[in-house]
Order: sequence, then structure tokens, then C-alpha cells
Amino acid sequence: MKKIVLKKEFFNQSAFKIAPELLGKFLVRKYRNREFSLMITEIEVYQGFKDKASHAYKGKTKRNKIMFYPAGHWYVYLTYGTHWMLNLVVDKEDYPAAILIRGTDKIYGPGRITKYLKINKNINGWPVEKKSGLWIEDRMVKLSRQKIKRKKRIGVDFAGQWAQKLYRYQIGTN
Repeated sequence: MKKIVLKKEFFNQSAFKIAPELLGKFLVRKYRNREFSLMITEIEVYQGFKDKASHAYKGKTKRNKIMFYPAGHWYVYLTYGTHWMLNLVVDKEDYPAAILIRGTDKIYGPGRITKYLKINKNINGWPVEKKSGLWIEDRMVKLSRQKIKRKKRIGVDFAGQWAQKLYRYQIGTN
């Protein structure tokens, strides 16, 4: 099976261009001499200064500064005091755009994914590359556009009209 590690150039594009292309790619983690791989089946986009559901809506802070990094870094934060969320920083430097990894072929739920892959705050700011131990591979899974569904994001009702945006992408028919 052919495996291509995605490079920075892939991530340095609009979140909305990358989002459907991430579906069917593999999130790969090397941890304590074991390698785990999960096919990405659901993601959510958080983009720009106007997106009221984004951590960057009110500007750069100590917590969200990674979102302003160059494309191809991991943005990891704690939610509800218990769950680590894994986000991929995309687009151009100083423009806050990130994609939350929400579901995979084996695990559903962003908190469950990070727990399974042993991901915590230590990974925040790491580059998305093989030598860091957490990367994304293209294993040539081909998805038709009909298999990709767009839906409202989950858990962002506080964001008003931004909660209604179809910024969640997933493989499936539901």
C-alpha cells in the first residue's frame, strides 16, 4: 500500500479546500515504539477572525497563539477540564484557521481519539510531520463527493448564526 506523508504545502491552503480532502487520510501516531493509524472520517473547520465559534474570534491569546502559527502545526487544548482536542493549523501564518479531528474509522469523538492516541498538551505546537511522532498520511483512499456530507458543528450553540454554518465534514449518509 502506497503511503505519502502530507507536507506543509498541503496544509498551507484554505481550510475549506483542505477539509474534504482530509477525509479518508490517516492520522498516524508513533508512541513508545508502537504505531497507531486511524482513518479520518469527520472534521470541523474553525476559521478566521469573524467565526464566533473559533478560539481566535477575539484575537490572539496565550491559549490560541498556535492557531496563528504557520500551517502544519498541531493546536491542542483542554475542554471541559477533561478532554484534549486535536486541531490541525492550516492556511497562512497569522490567519487563525484550524481543523478539529472529530471522528475516525475506529473511534468517534475528539476526546476519545486523543485519549486513544495518548495526546495531551505536550503536543500543542508540534509540527505535523513524521519525526514529531504525529502526522497525516495519504494512503490513496478515494472518496466520491457524494460520500462527503456537510453539517452544523457540534457544541457551539453559543456562537449564534455561526453555529448554523455547515462547517462539519464527514464521510457517510446520515
